Amino acid sequence: MRLWPAGWAWTPDQPEYERMILAIYATLGVFLIRAARDPLANLSLLWFTVWSSVAHALVMAVEAIRDPSERGHLPGDVLVLLLAAAVLGMLTARATQTPAGRPETRRAAAI
Repeated sequence: MRLWPAGWAWTPDQPEYERMILAIYATLGVFLIRAARDPLANLSLLWFTVWSSVAHALVMAVEAIRDPSERGHLPGDVLVLLLAAAVLGMLTARATQTPAGRPETRRAAAI
């Protein structure tokens, strides 16, 4: 947020918000690292992260478009959230595929 304020920090400066969002994303990151050890057992967390990132990015995109002073967020945090959602979604979808290319079922994953 300090290195590229136009792409990461919203105005007016809100240090309380910045600490809160960093705490939330740091916590989510720890749980995602843990979920990566067994993706099939953690699909709800992985898909929540994908879709909440898309929703977060879309809300920020609308706000950045509405307020010309916030347009730097489009190539900043909006783009990063969408890229992260796309990569995590692709990896999660791939993790749920069987060798034949069919979606893995919970029952088959336990066998």
